[in-house]
Amino acid sequence: MESKVEKVFVAKKVATKLYATEAALDAAMTEAAELIGEMVKARAELGLSAVVGDQAQAKIVEAIAALGEARTAVVAAHADLDEVRRRIGVRTKGLGFLDKPAAQATETVDLREVG
Repeated sequence: MESKVEKVFVAKKVATKLYATEAALDAAMTEAAELIGEMVKARAELGLSAVVGDQAQAKIVEAIAALGEARTAVVAAHADLDEVRRRIGVRTKGLGFLDKPAAQATETVDLREVG
């Protein structure tokens, strides 16, 4: 029978790949968006009509939409995997790095009026 330590080790490997996949999708979306920007700038610099490269640009926009759908699916899988983690008895605190990044943490912020 597996020990709890082995479960944590296995969960860490899965989590590492999950976070890498999320980051790769974010990076791909960023690169594709920057590609669109470069295509628009190149067309302007070369003094070309707006129709030049329009089909290629539309395909890149489609690719960005597909990447967005893929990212949404991976985020949903992340939630499903978190449920699996709980069901197999692996505690988040035991994994350390599986805690939500600070940007995702829900924290109460005290906002006060200035003046």
